[in-house]
Amino acid sequence: MKDKTIDYALRATWQAVSRMYNEEAAKYDATIATGFALLSLDKEAGTPSTTLGPKMGMEATSLTRTLKSMEEKGLIYRQKNPDDGRGVLIFLTDFGKEKRELSKNTVLKFNETIKAQISEEKLQHFMEVTEIINELIQEKKIFNNNE
Repeated sequence: MKDKTIDYALRATWQAVSRMYNEEAAKYDATIATGFALLSLDKEAGTPSTTLGPKMGMEATSLTRTLKSMEEKGLIYRQKNPDDGRGVLIFLTDFGKEKRELSKNTVLKFNETIKAQISEEKLQHFMEVTEIINELIQEKKIFNNNE
């Protein structure tokens, strides 16, 4: 449709991708948030809990729920940060590492399927456009109250 706005196209596409990932994750009693968290955690060294939220773009409340669920399912465990007694490191269990590999393969399959259907040039343009949109938002160049 010619009258679609850029934000509509982005939102509708992300909702479709998110729904697709959640449907796939549901087959393994997981969610897109769980898969993303698995992929965001360092496989061996652990990840400080304080860096995980910003890395994933999640609010603290949602992240806490996700991590609690992951811990209950035996995907992760928490350990005091030896470099910062106030902090906690989050580690993958062996089961978590298995599920991380499954999440990784799911993302790779998505990317391979898209790349098989869209030219490298078009994908490069897409990446450039999303990068510019993100920069405009981060630099507050769209809605600037000082103007």
